[in-house]
Amino acid sequence: MAQVAGLIAPAVDAHVHGTVLATRDLTRRYGNRTVLDGIDLTIVSGEFVALLGRSGSGKSTLLRAVAGLDAGVDGSGELDVAQETSVVFQDSRLLPWARVLPNVILGLTGRDTRAAGQSALDDVGLGGRETAWPNELSGGEQQRAALARSLVRRPDLLLADEPFGALDALTRLRMHTLLRRLCEKYRPGVLLVTHDVDEAVTLADRVLVLDDGRFVADRDLTDLGTRRSLRDPAFVAHREALLEALGVETTTTR
Repeated sequence: MAQVAGLIAPAVDAHVHGTVLATRDLTRRYGNRTVLDGIDLTIVSGEFVALLGRSGSGKSTLLRAVAGLDAGVDGSGELDVAQETSVVFQDSRLLPWARVLPNVILGLTGRDTRAAGQSALDDVGLGGRETAWPNELSGGEQQRAALARSLVRRPDLLLADEPFGALDALTRLRMHTLLRRLCEKYRPGVLLVTHDVDEAVTLADRVLVLDDGRFVADRDLTDLGTRRSLRDPAFVAHREALLEALGVETTTTR
């Protein structure tokens, strides 16, 4: 059974055919305002889903519900999430009093924990920085350490809430390449919340647009393959369709 906002709801038939996230008729309310209004969403293992929406559309509310971080919020519906789930936030949330490796393996137990942490740091390009303090890392390096902390747990589902929003443009591009490579290696299901359409089209297999608590677009991007560029007409077509779903007028629609 899946517990949803204090209610007991029948679990969606998740983990069948590699399903790592399944919601049905998921609703969340703050007072008289319905923020999520009957959301149905399924993500399978290895699928990268990006979630777009204007401010206040319910993006972070959905992610927090999936992550189990909305205790006490009024709501209903069915929610089934893979047991091994990790979250990456916009800020790295590294403990400032702990060095990088202890931050990465925080909460893990077992004889091979340090080796696993070292391997995760190598994966994100931070091999050799195990004993650094978080304040000795750049913003991009801190986010890489946060990503290592998530991936060292080998999650079935990775939730990311605008993880690159505070980074400069060049660092963001580098993080896009890193995240895509690591997701191809470890094959978790991914739900990425972002406000950046180009980021969504660059990274995702599927892009959802949320507006007033409902999905208004669900776009399959698998035709783009893995090498994506604004020079590709198909990339541009997806980009403009998503901007239109967000209510943004593009050059070709004027």
